[in-house]
Amino acid sequence: MEGAFGVELERWLRSGEAQTFGDMGDAFAEKGFAVTALLLMSLPALPLPTGGITHVFEAVTVLVGAEMVLGRRTLWLPRRLRQRPLGPLLTKRALPAIVRLVRWFERHSRRRMASLFAHRLAIRVLGLVIIGFALAAALAPPFSGLDTFPALGVVGVAMAIVLEDVLVLAIGLVVGTGGVALIASLGAAVVHLVGRLF
Repeated sequence: MEGAFGVELERWLRSGEAQTFGDMGDAFAEKGFAVTALLLMSLPALPLPTGGITHVFEAVTVLVGAEMVLGRRTLWLPRRLRQRPLGPLLTKRALPAIVRLVRWFERHSRRRMASLFAHRLAIRVLGLVIIGFALAAALAPPFSGLDTFPALGVVGVAMAIVLEDVLVLAIGLVVGTGGVALIASLGAAVVHLVGRLF
């Protein structure tokens, strides 16, 4: 099974089929929520100029997290969103980088406390975490690069669900929480500065 998900993901990317938001959940039905969050937040997690398109991905990730919290078994997206193409910025630049990252984690990780990821309550809690990190990425100051850290947190949490590895989960939580703390600290500093000026 080692490397199976990375191979499956790369095969899907190179399939030549039209790739839409809906395809992500359908192609990886068993882990559809985590895979969709992983792929969506891969672009905000990379230091790439995106022209604000990442806010769409972050909004969809919040929806995915909310469905996890509600305990849905299958991923639901509005029809218009399901049919929206992922676009070359994601499929040609961000996702190949994520494939390499997944492959690296698959080589170095193993199933640790896998039973945790089978509990519905744990998945609901992780859905809340994904929502929090995605919102933090969306609220990060433009062009600051601070959205990278909470986005990486989502990537780590989602990858932990896919790989069923609590150590990967811990890494994702640390990175994401650190990113949220940085954004909050910067926001507080800006508010303080504005307060002193006025």
